[in-house]
Amino acid sequence: MVQVHTCQNGVRLVSEHIDHVRSVALGIFVNAGSRYELPEENGITHFIEHMLFKGTTTRSARQIAEEFDRIGGELNAFTSKENTCYYAKVLDHHAELAVTILADMFFHSTFAEEELEKERQVVLEEILMSEDAPDDDVHEKLWSVMYPNDALGRPILGTAETLKTFTANAIRHYMDKHYGPESVVISIAGNISAQLMQTIEDLFGHYQPSPQAIAPVLTNPAFYPGEMTKIRDTEQAHLAISYPAIGVKDPDMYSFIALNSIIGGNMSSRLFQEVREERGLAYSIFSYQSCYADVGAFTIYGSTSRQQLAQLQHTIDATLLDIVAGGITAEELDNAKEQLKGSFVLGLEGTGARMNRNGTSELVHRKHRTVDEVLASIDAVSMESVDRLIAKILKAEPAISIIGPSE
Repeated sequence: MVQVHTCQNGVRLVSEHIDHVRSVALGIFVNAGSRYELPEENGITHFIEHMLFKGTTTRSARQIAEEFDRIGGELNAFTSKENTCYYAKVLDHHAELAVTILADMFFHSTFAEEELEKERQVVLEEILMSEDAPDDDVHEKLWSVMYPNDALGRPILGTAETLKTFTANAIRHYMDKHYGPESVVISIAGNISAQLMQTIEDLFGHYQPSPQAIAPVLTNPAFYPGEMTKIRDTEQAHLAISYPAIGVKDPDMYSFIALNSIIGGNMSSRLFQEVREERGLAYSIFSYQSCYADVGAFTIYGSTSRQQLAQLQHTIDATLLDIVAGGITAEELDNAKEQLKGSFVLGLEGTGARMNRNGTSELVHRKHRTVDEVLASIDAVSMESVDRLIAKILKAEPAISIIGPSE
């Protein structure tokens, strides 16, 4: 049972007690992501995520790492286009220490100049690593085609140019704007004690927002069809195709997930069977959905030799046209729904998964659905709801990104 408690300053504590485990997973979710950055701030949200691990007024970066290693715990973070999360997983009797260290990082990081310079180079290497991987780079370039005039189209990691400008003052200014208590959700799952919950409230329940604090603004950006090609010395051509889709709060969300499963979400999907099993055109072929608060995208990715790229594109187009013309079958829909239910339930086996689900649900939806409610929503997906999405998504003009060894 998920419980939500709102502290006096607006920080929300979301807890799920699971008494048969010996672990606790904790996550600090912040409603701050790359889509809320100004152009000159591009990448600063991700850079802050790195810098919170680089030392506080009482702990060095090494001490933070050693304290978690000493207790056999896990400590990490991630940044997305819409939020940031700092999380830990530890044995239950170490949970208070873990949240104390997380709070120290959250409130007392020093952003020392020496650490800024070192981490600037680390993130630059991360950017270069992403650009070196064409199967990553092709998706990054795709977003720049889809949303050329919006922060959604800019990379989460930022650029080498913006990275050079991030100072301690710039970081503090950004955190003043986006890290206020109203933007923070703390999610805890596992063998939770009353003392742990009190400790969390004592640490996070009293800090006040800065006068510079602002609420995130959704831009509902326009999707742009188009194509970009990047020539690189690669063995394969990498192709990504994306169609405008629905946001995460859309009532057809589960129908969208089912449609993705049928088209390219698993090994029995139409694209996998047609492209790989029947024609042997690619080793890697799949589709996925990206859903944000106001917009979304349906994306297909495949890689093949340069000589087979045209055939791969034709096969993908023919598969999609067949779905637009003839729809899906009842058997495909039944299989997709059962696969989704199994994936959802099995994905909640660990405390980390439950912590992440609960934190995201509170941050995005401000409500929590039981397992049975979610399964009922999946069961309610119908041929009509999927057909409605096929017409809405697959009849639109797509954005296309290609990286390969020649034109």
